[in-house]
Amino acid sequence: MTDKTIRWGILGAANFALNHMGPAIHAAKGAQLAAVASSSAEKVAAFEAFAPGLRHHTSYEALLADPEIDAVYIPLPNHLHVEWAIKTLEAGKAVLCEKPIGMDVAEIDRLIAARDKAGVLAAEAFMIVHHPQWQRAKTLLEEGAIGTLRHVNAVFSYFNDDPANIRNQADIGGGGLRDIGCYVLGGARFVTGEEPVSLDHTRVQMENGIDLFADMSFTFPSFTYQGYTAIRMAPRQEVHFHGDAGVMSLTCPFNAAVFDQAELVLSRPDQSRRVERFPGVNHYVLQVEAFGHALRTGEAYLWPLEQARGTQAMVDQVLATA
Repeated sequence: MTDKTIRWGILGAANFALNHMGPAIHAAKGAQLAAVASSSAEKVAAFEAFAPGLRHHTSYEALLADPEIDAVYIPLPNHLHVEWAIKTLEAGKAVLCEKPIGMDVAEIDRLIAARDKAGVLAAEAFMIVHHPQWQRAKTLLEEGAIGTLRHVNAVFSYFNDDPANIRNQADIGGGGLRDIGCYVLGGARFVTGEEPVSLDHTRVQMENGIDLFADMSFTFPSFTYQGYTAIRMAPRQEVHFHGDAGVMSLTCPFNAAVFDQAELVLSRPDQSRRVERFPGVNHYVLQVEAFGHALRTGEAYLWPLEQARGTQAMVDQVLATA
């Protein structure tokens, strides 16, 4: 498979797939957007506008049975992720599923077991780890650019009060933590390579069964952590790694090129300040290419299910306090 073009199918014609992941698959090297499964021909036509010739399957089962599909991207509502990821694996196809890949750790454990049984690649679509700003942050921390890390703080917020939006529906996995908690928690885990040893504090605001705001503090082996997510506040996103010899800040860590330009700012006690910018980078394309490389070569994927499980464990702990 080392030279094979990975033929992708998408389960459902979600707006996110149409606006981001579909075009990313089409643009990625070594990838082909080959099919979309949807009951709506009109929605599929929107994908055909940039990927002419793709096949339209009127059911998810038909796409999974298509012998011309190698990998499947799943952008379905949260509560359907594990069900259809397992069905994809059982069909012998690799699966890249939107976050959160499971509603809780127990679901991810089921998926890990299904992956191991099928012997097929499965992963969560945690795209930020493929962005060079995050990989650069990890490298700089390991090189001692800010000395010894003491504290991390992270924030991600947006405003959405539309009751019809899936983020505001408790029965299908809505809420801020399940939507964006993976970023503020998983990003810190990725850069530092550490896992929390204790949950120290939470303050969670609930409404109609979903978390609107979640403030949380954890202790890690070598640093402390504080972060929050919010879905009824003005848009904001940033992450700071505070060491004894400097501060490293990501000013647009999660929606690069959408919220703002991705920048890494390194500030030192002598008042020196270095800014690294990453214009024109599409982390969705990089994610598709990395997945394809792992599928072709058998090399380890950067964000395996076990990593997704670690973040979900933290989300589960916070939600349990609500």
